[in-house]
Amino acid sequence: MNEPTRHRVIAPRILYFGTPVALLSTVGEDGAPNLTPFSSVWALDDRLVLGLGLMGQGLANLERTREAVVNLPSAAQWPQVERIAPTTGRFPVPEAKRAMGYQHEPRKFERAGLTPLPSGTVAPPRVAECPLQFEAVLLSAHRSTLTPGEDAPSFAIVELRVTRVHAHEDITVPGTHHVDVTRWRPLLYVFRHYVGTGPGLGRNFRAET
Repeated sequence: MNEPTRHRVIAPRILYFGTPVALLSTVGEDGAPNLTPFSSVWALDDRLVLGLGLMGQGLANLERTREAVVNLPSAAQWPQVERIAPTTGRFPVPEAKRAMGYQHEPRKFERAGLTPLPSGTVAPPRVAECPLQFEAVLLSAHRSTLTPGEDAPSFAIVELRVTRVHAHEDITVPGTHHVDVTRWRPLLYVFRHYVGTGPGLGRNFRAET
């Protein structure tokens, strides 16, 4: 008989067990676009739920304008994401972020080598190179509730409503509104490492393709 799998208790510093990487497009007070790389996002119906840091310019822009685009890069685009990972649109850079090595960068599209495209329903631009782009409006933003003895939260949980979806033609099923999952290769963030997806394993009983 096979020996049963053994488990042990661990205390990882972060819990990024495998989530998609996204780029949040927002517009600053000066009208300039800002890009925020983040990796806490999930979808349900036409809602997106995001986790965004309180010290970032992306959240400040989103709460002020109530509009954004959530752009999903492909696995091959991880170097472009990493180019702006240690940057922030905030000026001056908050001391806590400066201590982590962040630098102010007002021109993130240029630094990443990405191209802004006009959106149809919101003011922030889309990222042309990202295969999926979700235009969205802000519904709510919540700071985490403190428990006794806990430090002040460093993030907000944000709910968006998607108003329009754009997809690169080569990742869609021709003649349909479906994404071709054999061609779409999202970029994933797993315990602070960038990884891609492998071959498909099977289809859920509710799959339409």
